[in-house]
Amino acid sequence: MSGFHASQCGFCTPGMCMSIFTSLANADKSNKPEPQKGFSKLTVSEAERAFSGNMCRCTGYRPIVDACKSFASDVDLEDLGLNVFWKKVKVVVANTSSGVKGYKDQDLYNKYIDISDIPELSAIWKKDSGIEIGAATPISKTIEILEQEAGSKSCANGSVVFRKLTEHMSKVATPFVRNTASIGGNIILAQKYPFPSDIATILLGVASTVRLQVYSKTLEVTLEEFLELPPSDPSTLLLSIFIPHWASDSQKESKVIFETYRAAPRPLGNAVSYINSAMLGHVSQKSCGDLVLSNLHMAFGAYGTEHAIRATKVEQHLNGKVLTPSVVLEAVRLLRETIVPMKGTSHPEYRVSVAVGFLFSFLSPFAKGIKGPGNTLSISSASSSNTDDPCNLPLSSRRETISSDDHKPVGEPIKKYAVELQTSGEAVYVDDIPAPKNCLYGEFIYSTQPLAYVKNIKFKPSLASEKVLTVVSAKDIPSGGQNIGSSFLFGDEPLFGSPVAEYAGQALGVVIAETQRYANLAGKQVVVEYDTKDLKPPILTVEQAVQNNSYFEVPPERYPKQVGDFSKGMAEADHKILATEVKLASQYYFYMETQTALAIPDEDNTLVVYSSSQYPELAQSVIARCLGIPFSNVRVITRRVGGGFGGKTFRSYTVATAAALCAFKLRRPVRMYLNRSTDMIMIGGRHPIKAYYTVGFKSNGRITALHLDILINAGISPDASPLIPDYMMSGLKKYNWGALSFDIKVCKTNNTSKSTMRAPGDTQGSFIAEAIIEHVASVLSLDANNVRQKNFHTYDSLVLFYPESAGEASTYTLHSIFNRLLATSSYLHRAESIKHFNNRNKWRKRGISCVPLIFKVAPRPAPGRVSVLNDGSIVVEVGGIEVGQGLWTKVQQMTVFALGQLWPDGSECLLDRAIKDNVNLSSSAYWVPGQESSTYLNYGAGISEVEIDVLTGAITLLRSDLVYDCGKSLNPAVDLGQIEGSFIQGIGFFINEEHETNADGLVVSDSTWVYKIPSVDTIPKQFNAEVLNSGYHKNRVLSSKASGEPALVLAASVHCAVREAIRAARKEFGSSELTFQLDVPAPMTHVKEMCGLDVVDKYLESLSEHQSRAAA
Repeated sequence: MSGFHASQCGFCTPGMCMSIFTSLANADKSNKPEPQKGFSKLTVSEAERAFSGNMCRCTGYRPIVDACKSFASDVDLEDLGLNVFWKKVKVVVANTSSGVKGYKDQDLYNKYIDISDIPELSAIWKKDSGIEIGAATPISKTIEILEQEAGSKSCANGSVVFRKLTEHMSKVATPFVRNTASIGGNIILAQKYPFPSDIATILLGVASTVRLQVYSKTLEVTLEEFLELPPSDPSTLLLSIFIPHWASDSQKESKVIFETYRAAPRPLGNAVSYINSAMLGHVSQKSCGDLVLSNLHMAFGAYGTEHAIRATKVEQHLNGKVLTPSVVLEAVRLLRETIVPMKGTSHPEYRVSVAVGFLFSFLSPFAKGIKGPGNTLSISSASSSNTDDPCNLPLSSRRETISSDDHKPVGEPIKKYAVELQTSGEAVYVDDIPAPKNCLYGEFIYSTQPLAYVKNIKFKPSLASEKVLTVVSAKDIPSGGQNIGSSFLFGDEPLFGSPVAEYAGQALGVVIAETQRYANLAGKQVVVEYDTKDLKPPILTVEQAVQNNSYFEVPPERYPKQVGDFSKGMAEADHKILATEVKLASQYYFYMETQTALAIPDEDNTLVVYSSSQYPELAQSVIARCLGIPFSNVRVITRRVGGGFGGKTFRSYTVATAAALCAFKLRRPVRMYLNRSTDMIMIGGRHPIKAYYTVGFKSNGRITALHLDILINAGISPDASPLIPDYMMSGLKKYNWGALSFDIKVCKTNNTSKSTMRAPGDTQGSFIAEAIIEHVASVLSLDANNVRQKNFHTYDSLVLFYPESAGEASTYTLHSIFNRLLATSSYLHRAESIKHFNNRNKWRKRGISCVPLIFKVAPRPAPGRVSVLNDGSIVVEVGGIEVGQGLWTKVQQMTVFALGQLWPDGSECLLDRAIKDNVNLSSSAYWVPGQESSTYLNYGAGISEVEIDVLTGAITLLRSDLVYDCGKSLNPAVDLGQIEGSFIQGIGFFINEEHETNADGLVVSDSTWVYKIPSVDTIPKQFNAEVLNSGYHKNRVLSSKASGEPALVLAASVHCAVREAIRAARKEFGSSELTFQLDVPAPMTHVKEMCGLDVVDKYLESLSEHQSRAAA
């Protein structure tokens, strides 16, 4: 009765309950058949008669009758109506939709009903006409079933359909998701939301049907009809999906053809498609020998549509026709009219163009006179139009390491310290620390406006908001404390935006709740009231910063030095390129462990803060200044960091300080662990840069002068941004520019502060250098590699450009490294092979490029302490944090080397004697590099070869070869891992990772759903890395060199190779613009745009015109 809201004043309720109970008891005593579990023998009519003697004035009887009918065996579920006012319930199989961006519930449900164990919903029915699969069947199980069906004798003629379905489904999501997510859940998502489902599209393409339970009725409709219905509600349950058999018709001499397509950032899955398609039909041969298609089903989805659709106009146009260029061209035009992305869809023109490419790929093997990406097929081989896929190349890696016995065990490839703890899951990170008693959890409330007064913060009524204990904001900072969340040499950044939020993503406060889940949900349900009255418009771009003269000052001693006389260099030039723009976007750190901290109040107004920080010393000072307490009252502990890449230096302080403030105020432990979306929105990343270059050069490619105007988007606070100009010029000076001048401005904008990220500045500067070299080579029609080598430094010019870092002439190894790499990688032979490949392949093009590296490194002062304990064990403390770079491993090796030489005979007795005599068995030191060792140069080179698909823009990285001068490596295995990892992260920056914001500057690439770092299927198919031993050097630590950052710069070779492949494609299709700028990053959408969005149309038009002229 209570569940059905069947009681109002309540006076009649007891009598009603007794009437219901009597009816139930009498029904159970009857001889009626046993009802299904959960119901009684009572019928609906008996339930309605049960109250004939009872009276009620309040309810109108309906809820009372419904309550009684809920027990009836023959109740109509629609009449039952329980879901109308019962607890908030969600029916799930694995609830994997909670991880899907845009479809994740922002509230909690009272109950989750798991239907995964209902046998009828996971059953498989094999029939002569096809196969029916229960809706709760996991996707991986569905793949297994379809594979079995494809190999069965009953399906021999139509096995191509099931085989292609399994191949495509194997690229949906990840193995973990496919093992739990159900096929029905995927289709329901596609029906309820504009969810870019691959499964719905490919099942639509094979004319699947679905069986539904709508209240008590069972319906069977086509998948196409189901997708077009209004979004399903809890009254609708998907029971099963039926996939028909498609067999060849021997009487009509036709064969089944079926192909599926998807364009996605990752070829093997774990990336949503920009567009997908499935096309099915029959192909037969006319008496004249021409091939004809019939019974076509063409489905397209994920292109920015409410759901997958059939291209019926295209089907009708093609059915029964011989595929001539003009027929295919008309089909393309009809498809362009059909595929219309919704407003707001990203890359709409790209998606339409790729749809055309899919159609062209499907039709071209059966068309007369058309050279498509597949081979022209005869009726006997018409099962599939698929061709060899470069993604099927084996993944291999050859590693060459050179170790040294000079300082054994230093120089040996010893395995990383604590690796067993990491692999077994026993390594303790900050969030693994058990929650202390009475621990609370915090989540940031952040601004969604770039510049606005914060007038009010409130919550939407919800289950989550009911669990909120309080909100901590700037007003809760103690008297004497400061509103500070980060600090470095050049200034502070506030912890909270108060009273003005200065950028979208700025923290406004912290929601405190009893669990992290409630805190996260409450944080998403906050409603912030803003006011922009009397405020100027926000500055969001570097162009706006220039207009408003909004800059951060770069101290004169930090500003890089110019070289030579630019005017004189330009006067010597034979050719000039003037004011050409190049742009590089930002990059998010994407450490695996997001920002996290645990703050615990201690005695006497002190705090212990566990922080995932690369710089805990500075975190201590920021926390203490915020709370207005002595530094000595704050203890910051960092055992290890789950990835940092610079993002956990200054950017980690905000989280640690916020947790400390909350714990200090509430006098209870507070844990904060940013979810991925919040981390991506708030933390920042690499500096976006826009540059303009003017360059003069000789006809042989030698550059005589270069001038740069550079705008760096630093965001709202200086952070480390005033250091970036020097870092950029260090990377750019790797070539001898003759004369080099520049004007660099660090722009203050209303964006998230940008900070140091692996190889900061050097990455952008080095890329700009490569863009200039390639532009010069293109203008002169010279090989870019020759132009590079023409502008390599001599030792004299190296000293001119790097006066403090060049070192001795014998240490300048770039020329030998570059030549070694060209030889070991067979560069010249491969370059010639690529020319032949490009001549033979119209729709796939390859490119190869080799780039050099000069990277300036400045070792920092560092403390160290060595203690011998009473049992003879050693404790070594160093001024560094283990972030995965192998610091502890190298310290152990160095300790064994150093102390192993000193350990005398009779050491045990000596140790006892020292203890008895109170000898200090600890020694401390603070190492400060001398003038000669304050900076040095790393050298290296990298070659990359790529292949692009002209129809989709997809990039396959075929091979990369690196040679890297690591000095005398302290641990070749560790250093090689750093080199390779750094290079792959660089591929992400140059190719994959699109860091996008909305019109207010709020990051919208805020999840793995849309932000794609490199994965195992996007790294080089063959990866060869060599650590070169460049020999002894007295001014470096045991002659070693840095390995963690410089190799990232070499990933520019991938970008340059992509540019070469695009140039080949443009040349193939008659473009006169072979000199072009390719900004960073260069994802597949941009590659396709640069190749041409209308290349298929133009190709078919040219064939049609030729055909018309021939007929005339």
